[in-house]
Amino acid sequence: MSAPQAVLLKDGARLHLQHGPIDLIVGADAACASDRTVAFDAARTRFETVLTELTGELPLLRTGITKARSAPAGVIARRMYDAVRAHMSRSFVTPMAAVAGAVADEVLHSMTQAAPLTRAYVNNGGDIALHLSEGQQFTAAIAGLTGAALGQVRIPAGAGICGIATSGQGGRSLSLGIADSVTALGTSAASADAAATLIANAVDLPHHPNVQRQPANHLHPDSDLEDRPIVTHVGSLSQGEIALALDRGLSMAYAMKEENHIHGAYLNLRGNNRLVGRIPMQSPKTDQEVAYG
Repeated sequence: MSAPQAVLLKDGARLHLQHGPIDLIVGADAACASDRTVAFDAARTRFETVLTELTGELPLLRTGITKARSAPAGVIARRMYDAVRAHMSRSFVTPMAAVAGAVADEVLHSMTQAAPLTRAYVNNGGDIALHLSEGQQFTAAIAGLTGAALGQVRIPAGAGICGIATSGQGGRSLSLGIADSVTALGTSAASADAAATLIANAVDLPHHPNVQRQPANHLHPDSDLEDRPIVTHVGSLSQGEIALALDRGLSMAYAMKEENHIHGAYLNLRGNNRLVGRIPMQSPKTDQEVAYG
């Protein structure tokens, strides 16, 4: 395995960190340029051991959460475990459902502990950990996992939103559902990651003849989903079927919001959507900004 790579991007305000499958874009704003340098140095240092820490506990992290199972030892692994443990009564879930968000959270934490930053983010393949000081905001593009623009969300400091994550068909992870994408806003990137994964799984039409599935371990022998049927192709669907699938995911998203696991979620399937929570979102089809309830 190659060593971790760290490259400062040309604008000087972003850092690219890469090691194996982990690929981060790190941004930081500070009152003093030296504070940004200190924060980036902290991110580099923390990133050096991230992959080895995770691989050391991989068998445990690929095991479904139950009340009886023990927590992992590593700091990032524990972030993953804590993010999914709250959902173990909903469905089968392993800590891997929160891995991208947990890595982003941990690298961001190392930066904010090292230097005073006005704004910072760690983007791990679209799952983003955020730090916003008073008066700051972060604008994130919401896109389907195919890259199609779905809108923008503006997150102000003080909203309690510290993580954004997207899951669904076409991404890096396997999905049990048929959602094109689900974007969740959470109190951390790990919590948003876990929520987006499970809501996307819930957007589904079980046993539909136009939805093709295969056991996860037939495609990826080491998948944490084992032999559970993951979606490999979604054919034609009626508007009624699309609505039914979205409403199934919507029910889970509402429950998560009621339990304060997420601030909001945006569900998308075949150009149709559902929203949960008050999300200041700007559609690509209009210049008007609307807060959806």
